[in-house]
Amino acid sequence: MTWLQRYRVKHYLQNSIVVLPVLGVLAAIVITWLINSIETRMGWRSSLSPDTARLVIGTLGAAMLTFIIFLSSTLLLAVQLASAQLTPRAISFLFRDPITKASLTIFVFTFTLSLAVLVRIDETVPLITSKLAAWGCVISVCTFFYLIDHIGKALRPSGVLKEIGSTGGKVIETVYPRHLSDAPEAAARPFFDFLDEEPTLTIANPKPGVVLAFDVKGLALLAGRADCLIELVPQVGDFIAAGDPLFRVYQNGRGLAADNLCQCVAVGQERTHEQDPALAFRIVVDIAAKALSPAINDPTTAVLAVDQIHHLLRQVGRRRLDEGVLRDDSGKVRLVYRTPDWEDFVQLALTEIRQFGGSSMQIVRRLRFMLENLLDTLPESRSILIRQELSLLQRTVERVFIEAEERALAAVGDSQGMGGTSEWTHKRRNILSDFAPTANVLREK
Repeated sequence: MTWLQRYRVKHYLQNSIVVLPVLGVLAAIVITWLINSIETRMGWRSSLSPDTARLVIGTLGAAMLTFIIFLSSTLLLAVQLASAQLTPRAISFLFRDPITKASLTIFVFTFTLSLAVLVRIDETVPLITSKLAAWGCVISVCTFFYLIDHIGKALRPSGVLKEIGSTGGKVIETVYPRHLSDAPEAAARPFFDFLDEEPTLTIANPKPGVVLAFDVKGLALLAGRADCLIELVPQVGDFIAAGDPLFRVYQNGRGLAADNLCQCVAVGQERTHEQDPALAFRIVVDIAAKALSPAINDPTTAVLAVDQIHHLLRQVGRRRLDEGVLRDDSGKVRLVYRTPDWEDFVQLALTEIRQFGGSSMQIVRRLRFMLENLLDTLPESRSILIRQELSLLQRTVERVFIEAEERALAAVGDSQGMGGTSEWTHKRRNILSDFAPTANVLREK
């Protein structure tokens, strides 16, 4: 099995809500058959009358089927409402949710078990399996209430944003494993000279789609065998059309098979989180942008999004972003690929929110608090872009807020946007007191 085939299987298992319920059906059939065989051999039978058992278990089975249909419809409706309110890209998190998968598996298992027991009731009633069917329905009801509580919390803006932030943090640690405090690599990088030359071989993309992930070690191994340098042209998350360059090969490598290289890259319909550290930023910014739209006008949700951006920027700002180079054991570069750098993350995280939320007092104050906090907590090498963003934010405030008091209020950071207590409280009061005489003069005029 190639890397691409393994990736597709793993991706389907992680994102499909069908697999576990189907396994639950099979498990119920097998378990019922095994236990019934033991009951028949041992002569275990329940004291219930067959007619009573058929009525009770049949009613429970019919109720479970109705229960499953109702729950599935409710989940789909909840997902659609959440996607309309937040972003359609939040749907994938629900289908990957292990609690949702486990709950549906329990429901389907109980329903199948009830049917399997029902067909085995004749003149006598099985002892153990009939009790399993009855108690399974009780467990399903308890699971249903827990699932409703879980889904209700998970589909709130805070729950969705927390899950996205947590997932993004894990991806950042995977793609950028080194901290800025780690010693930089001492090896020179003469391979940049080769990237400016004419490539020995160019491999075209066979089918259109978004680059989801690629086999880093597999590509480096192929390059080592062919004694060449392989460049992956698109970045993870880029859309690439059929026929566009997918790989460029330098320093020999004419014997490389195009199919072997293409089997190391997964191309699909929609971006995924596995190797895409910018996707979490993209989703959070989309949620903030929708919350700041005139149709919704919910700046508090946008502040919650900025909370997660603050966390992610601080995490990515402490790591070395000069990845994208893989060497063999001798130190020779074998694979080169693109990853987002600090400027990419900062622009992605702040530009649209500043553009759409520049007239919101909550947003500009929360953004200012975030930028000032990043200046205090991140290394000095990250401060240039942060100061530029502070300057852009200040110019936005001066352009949007006409009243002197409002400009003074917007010029102070706040951890909650509005109403938060922070170290800037005294600074705010001083600024407002400085503007007070000017404001009085303007009113007299």
